[in-house]
Amino acid sequence: MSAYVIDSRLFKDQFSTEAMRRIFSDEQTVQKWLDFEAALAKVEAKLGVIPAVAAEEIAKKSRVELFDLDEMKLEMDRTSHPIVPMLRTYKKICAGDAGEYVHWGATTQDVTDTGMVLQLREALDVIGDGLRALHGNLRNLSKKYRDSIIAGRSHGQHALPTTFGFKTAVWTAEIERHIQRIEEMRQRLLVGQFSGAVGTLAAISDKGVAVQQALMTELGLQCPEISWHTSRDRVAELICVLAMLVSSVGKIAHEIYCLQRTEISELEEPFAEGKVGSSTMPHKRNPPTCETIVAISRIVRATVPLALEAIGAEHERDKVVLQTEREFVARTCCLTDAAIKKAAFVTAGLTVRTDRMESNLFLQKGLLMSEAIMMHLGDRIGRQEAHEVIYRICMEAFETDTPLRDLLVKDKLVRENLDEMQLDKLLDPRSYTGLAGHFVDKVLSNGSGGKRLKSKSAVVRTT
Repeated sequence: MSAYVIDSRLFKDQFSTEAMRRIFSDEQTVQKWLDFEAALAKVEAKLGVIPAVAAEEIAKKSRVELFDLDEMKLEMDRTSHPIVPMLRTYKKICAGDAGEYVHWGATTQDVTDTGMVLQLREALDVIGDGLRALHGNLRNLSKKYRDSIIAGRSHGQHALPTTFGFKTAVWTAEIERHIQRIEEMRQRLLVGQFSGAVGTLAAISDKGVAVQQALMTELGLQCPEISWHTSRDRVAELICVLAMLVSSVGKIAHEIYCLQRTEISELEEPFAEGKVGSSTMPHKRNPPTCETIVAISRIVRATVPLALEAIGAEHERDKVVLQTEREFVARTCCLTDAAIKKAAFVTAGLTVRTDRMESNLFLQKGLLMSEAIMMHLGDRIGRQEAHEVIYRICMEAFETDTPLRDLLVKDKLVRENLDEMQLDKLLDPRSYTGLAGHFVDKVLSNGSGGKRLKSKSAVVRTT
């Protein structure tokens, strides 16, 4: 039985991915702790802090398959400590007295913080894969539908004509900015921790700085300028950036969901034979993937207050904060990756009904083109006066369900300033997409932001 959807045999792939579950599995969590201990021993041996033979033995035994996780769990329950059981296992499995040199000068949070950062580096690489795919799909849609006309909507109502390519180019640019945010954030986030009990490295103060710098180089992480045991702003920034990213992805999914409504039917998420929309209504073609993405975006946004709360850590160590992070960091990464991968799937196989988009332009029998008529009339009688005139006519057209053209040609002031040929041109939605194509081209000319995401980092193993 599973207590949470990420671990559920039935629902896990709706709320996470196999790759992300693997990164944050117990096995990988412990392996990252072991990687830290092996790297620490290696650099300390090079600097003459511990015997070289001990470091070699520690590296040899720093493999998670040599550690009984069930036994570690029992010891964690007994000792109320996550790392001491691991250190005792080291002592049992290491030859000679090598186990006595594990964790030399370190403290528990050095191990767990750095282990988390190593996991987050891999997590961001996996998220980056999905982002590159999503970004590429949106670019393709923008290029393909650059000039495909669609009703622009504001406040849920028809506003003016635009193009579907313009809509997706707006999404493309937004995802591009998130790509940049993640790349900038990596520099602040991927910082290791080796500070000792209260951050002063008192246990090995004479060689503390040298060990710290060498350790971070070995692990491929940034070296901190000072201990960040109770400075959790890096983690909070991660959650905030992921929440912004998933909110954007959720917005895209919600837009597709809205445009898939039966009355609109301009878009549809990928459909395959056998996909069932209802247990009782055989005709239903629902958008379940988009619905799940929107649900995930709400869950991730709700995690942000927890991350901000964690910034308020006390003194030099605060386990309350660490326990809170232990719950939401992995969960947020899993949810984020699931949302992005699902959005990439949807945008790769999106059904775009341009014929339906075009027919919907005329639902209000010409009202969509009120601005075009007002602006041209305004050239002759003034904009404000033209607004009053066209507003009066539009309200009558709406209330009486009369084609706008019929009322325009009957109006004396309009007829005196615009002939029927001009009106027909102004009432054509295809003639009023403004600079939509220009702005699509501008977004596409910026190049593929997906390339800015670093390629997968090499997994550092010192064994």
